Amino acid sequence: MSLLANLFGYVLNFLYNLVNNYGVAIILFCVVLKLITLPISIKQQKTMKKSAKIQAKMQEIQEKYKNDQVRMNQEMLDVYKQEKMSPFSGCLSSIVQIIVFLAVFYLVRSPLTFMKKVDPEIISNYQTQIEQENDGKASAYPEIQIIEQKGAEDERVFINMDFLGIDLSKVPTQSLNDFRVYIIPALYVASSFVSIRLTTSMRNKGKKKKEDTEVSEEEPNQLEAMQQMNKTMSWFMPIMSISIAIVAPLGLALYWLVNNVMMIIERLILNHIDSKKEEQDA
Repeated sequence: MSLLANLFGYVLNFLYNLVNNYGVAIILFCVVLKLITLPISIKQQKTMKKSAKIQAKMQEIQEKYKNDQVRMNQEMLDVYKQEKMSPFSGCLSSIVQIIVFLAVFYLVRSPLTFMKKVDPEIISNYQTQIEQENDGKASAYPEIQIIEQKGAEDERVFINMDFLGIDLSKVPTQSLNDFRVYIIPALYVASSFVSIRLTTSMRNKGKKKKEDTEVSEEEPNQLEAMQQMNKTMSWFMPIMSISIAIVAPLGLALYWLVNNVMMIIERLILNHIDSKKEEQDA
């Protein structure tokens, strides 16, 4: 993970040197990363729509072979083959998101190491000095603390983290009296809900309701169980991100906020393009 964070650091530092502002550099970095991962996003959206369209077939198979698990599984696999899909479609995108998620966290947590490429000995010396000044109390984000306390006197450890009047080095839970630290996390939470609603809407689009199919409580529909699991997973990443965002430097929350906004715009555009194609093919 450090290797990828180090690679991201070169890109972020290049952008920072162009604009001389950490917040603007993070926004540009997010744009670059989104363009690179665009093919994966397009494939994920196509898979999502295709999955929604075959749900009715899956329900029919589950109802027809509910007493024959082996036959049911085989029939479901045949449907995936006919549609040229894999039961694990979409996993690649989720794995990529988690890897990028962790790499960006490493990068934002330690910008002197991964972005500025500061000599580890310099970082260690400053960290020891600050701990001594604070009666041995260590910080959860030592490099952020070094930037805050030593950046003004040493350009090697200086990063301009002022973004529209908000200090991106601050951690919300450590700056409770500063209302500005809540702005970016609050916007991130709002964008997360919009993103979840949009994703859920796209998954449901194209599904056909089976009014004649009744499933007893004792024998829950396997497809519904899978759908519930997908719904749970769609909430997992945002909730985990929000939990981390309030205990991490604001630079991380800014990255996630911009990423969410871009994801929403991307899905709306791709959805519009797909709708146009469907109308032309109809």
